[in-house]
Amino acid sequence: MSTRDRAPLGSPCWADLWTSDVDGSRGFYSEVFGWEAQEADPQFGGYFMFTRDGVPVAGAMGAMGDMKATDTWKIYLDTDDITKTVAAATAEGAELIVPAMPVADLGTQAVFIDPTGADLGAWEPGTFPGFTVLGEHGSPSWFELFTRDYAAALDFYRTVFHWDLEAVGDSDQFRYSVLKNPDAEGELAGIMDAGAFLPEGMPAHWSVYWEVDDPAATIATITTLGGSVVADLEETPYGRMATVSDPAGAQFKLRAAPK
Repeated sequence: MSTRDRAPLGSPCWADLWTSDVDGSRGFYSEVFGWEAQEADPQFGGYFMFTRDGVPVAGAMGAMGDMKATDTWKIYLDTDDITKTVAAATAEGAELIVPAMPVADLGTQAVFIDPTGADLGAWEPGTFPGFTVLGEHGSPSWFELFTRDYAAALDFYRTVFHWDLEAVGDSDQFRYSVLKNPDAEGELAGIMDAGAFLPEGMPAHWSVYWEVDDPAATIATITTLGGSVVADLEETPYGRMATVSDPAGAQFKLRAAPK
């Protein structure tokens, strides 16, 4: 487990769910991870937070007027100047979906589609820094981009979010780079060359891995509640991992990190 006051600059700092089944999602994730679903806030379009032991771990909201929910998770990267980040992102080929918009005194957000097709948020914190606990049950464990245009992704995140990237694999079987922590030892996120195995029609996308103490038990709970297994639990050098989906179809990943 690690705690922090704020995410390192440019790194994942928050994740939220855009769900077509708000009530179902409130119950599902509470059962799966031991989260508590807070009350929706009408001034923020019904957005609400999940907390665990009183600490915010994720956000969620339903359809926005005529915009139907896509049943997807989105991550946000920390920035200290969202105006410059928006300008840099669009200059590097990102499509701006939601311009920089203050969220009360909590911070300022913007939403893009990166040049490789992945949805992505940026967050300049005010009073709300995003995740402050990682690596314990029900909290974030890892963040990862699957993309068909690996080189373009590396260039974009280096340029826009000032990532210090290190290749950990460079073969046709495994091409992967990690974001090094500029403030301490360790890694913060990864970019995978997924062109060989992303299903046809599935866009590039970011995933959040949620840490769990017992992945098999968590998967059993997920399936009992109407979710499904997308990729079976497997042992890897990076821990035990699986890809699952909630009953509405939003995919997410589980991880039990090596001890």
